[in-house]
Amino acid sequence: MKKILSKLEALSVAMIITLVLIVSVVLSQHLPDDKPVEGDLVTDSSLPTIIIDPGHGGMDGGCVSVDGAPEKNINLTIALELRDILTSLGYDVVLTRDSDVSIHDKGITGTANQKKSDMENRLEIINSYENAVAISIHQNQFTDGLYSGAQMFYSDSNDMSAQLASCVQNSFVKNLQPDNKRETKEIGNDLYLLYYSECPMIMAECGFLSNPDESAKLQSVDYQKQVAFTIATGLIDFISANY
Repeated sequence: MKKILSKLEALSVAMIITLVLIVSVVLSQHLPDDKPVEGDLVTDSSLPTIIIDPGHGGMDGGCVSVDGAPEKNINLTIALELRDILTSLGYDVVLTRDSDVSIHDKGITGTANQKKSDMENRLEIINSYENAVAISIHQNQFTDGLYSGAQMFYSDSNDMSAQLASCVQNSFVKNLQPDNKRETKEIGNDLYLLYYSECPMIMAECGFLSNPDESAKLQSVDYQKQVAFTIATGLIDFISANY
């Protein structure tokens, strides 16, 4: 057990060091040449705000794992970890929710109406930032428990979203799921947030809760941290190439 823990700790340290190096390169490209960096990490206003949308919440639990765990909690835990990573590296980060709630308007009754209001309010948050990159965190499910692996979805309503999806998908293959053969998928207007978002945005299906092995991983704190690191790396790769 001690050997396993030491390996996990070493992996986490390696991930953090890698991410710090990536961010240092990105930020150095945006700092004036005549102003040396001193002290704390310095960000540039030209870099986008990163908006994280933890899918579902409150009365909407999302899909359910093979052992009964609701998707909403896994989404939130990964989102909070992702926020902490990006914030510690100097990024401005906004969450559409930071607890187990639906953000529908008060006074709305009926599940369908509450979900509609919740989605409209999430979109309002996302579109309230002129310079932003957004990602919605979700978990996948299928009738056959054999399927596994993360997959990124995007809409062609924003011409940068496809590249964002590719960056995060490639990060999953490189950093966490080397056997993942899934391709990014364009979904047109099938997903409300992605289609009407005014900034580059993707939905990250981090894995399949219908797959027993992957479901167990996705409920593991250590694996959730690795997923957050993987997403952060993909986001930073995209920002490095475009901002």
